[in-house]
Amino acid sequence: MASARHLLAGLVAALVAIGAGWALAPVAQAAAGCAVDYTVNQWSGGFTANVRVSPGSAAVTGWTVTWAYPGDSRITSAWNAQVTQTGTAVTATNLAWNGSIPANGAAEFGVQGTFVSGNGAPTGFTLNGVPCNGGATPTTPPSPTPTPTPTPTPSPGTGCGTGTVLCDDFESQTGTAPAGAWAVSSQDCSGLGTATVDSSAAHSGTRSIKVTGAAGYCNHVFIRTVPGAFSFGRFYVRHTTALPAAHVTFLAMRDTNDGNTDLRMGGQNAALQWNRQSDDATLPEQSPAGVALSRPLPLNAWTCVEFRVDGAGQLQTWVDGAEVTGLRVDGVPTPDVDRQWLTKTWRPALTDFRLGWEGYGDGADTLWYDDVALGASRIGC
Repeated sequence: MASARHLLAGLVAALVAIGAGWALAPVAQAAAGCAVDYTVNQWSGGFTANVRVSPGSAAVTGWTVTWAYPGDSRITSAWNAQVTQTGTAVTATNLAWNGSIPANGAAEFGVQGTFVSGNGAPTGFTLNGVPCNGGATPTTPPSPTPTPTPTPTPSPGTGCGTGTVLCDDFESQTGTAPAGAWAVSSQDCSGLGTATVDSSAAHSGTRSIKVTGAAGYCNHVFIRTVPGAFSFGRFYVRHTTALPAAHVTFLAMRDTNDGNTDLRMGGQNAALQWNRQSDDATLPEQSPAGVALSRPLPLNAWTCVEFRVDGAGQLQTWVDGAEVTGLRVDGVPTPDVDRQWLTKTWRPALTDFRLGWEGYGDGADTLWYDDVALGASRIGC
């Protein structure tokens, strides 16, 4: 009876309103839905994505965006948002300065990541718990998802995946002189350069290799290992002095298919470069346009450097997961990039791996190396 009285009272009120010349208010429509645009840039084993979130017709003063990956995509870094990942589920939250989005406005942030078997399009986007892009709101609460047993995340130095021929975080080093798989090497002459096991800085764990490289050719020094066959490499480096205008090297590998000369990675004109010892070819070409397609090596921060060098003459370079466009050889001569590199047939066969410092004039630096891995496929940061 109480519900019947309430219904009758509602009808009476409506009739009174019509009698007074008022129009019945239309049924309220749902606000325009939120939208999340996910634009991906993908390469073998890695990706970046720009994420644009719009709340629709209702402003928000703070936002949390969630989605899920269908494969094994794993986010390694982000910008303009605080991003975390548990399993396949990703949560991105605004920073202090970009939390307010006006009605019909948008905010953008980015992520970078790696994958092994697949990088499928993410699904299930929500904004502050509300499904976006036309996703339906469940009519009944979903069953709670059992909390999975957490899988320990290994440090990059020990989490090198399968198929690696070298995976070393230097934690097994017990003295100050590199030992085990590594030996100090000064190929042509030795001087003031030193390479020691160090505990003052590490990317993971408590130990790294510290290289003090003095200016001048004979002051070079490296740590050297002879692994099995590899096409991909990954190491973390931290250094204190900007790459100089003069040519310097911090990675060298012996190429038996090029007269046992070195394939070298280092810097010139203040940017990263590759150099082929046999003919002094550089990648990129040392033109202003070529140098602009490379980038400097960040100072006083651990930086992940990856490379691919295979027997077909393909070369790629990544810094913190992002490919450096000027440091790629793809078999098609590109002005300012690999045109000089491809003036001869190049089919490398690498037989050793050295990290350190070599200057050919000016250029001193102090560097630390950690979490080194070599293998047959891309390892990731």
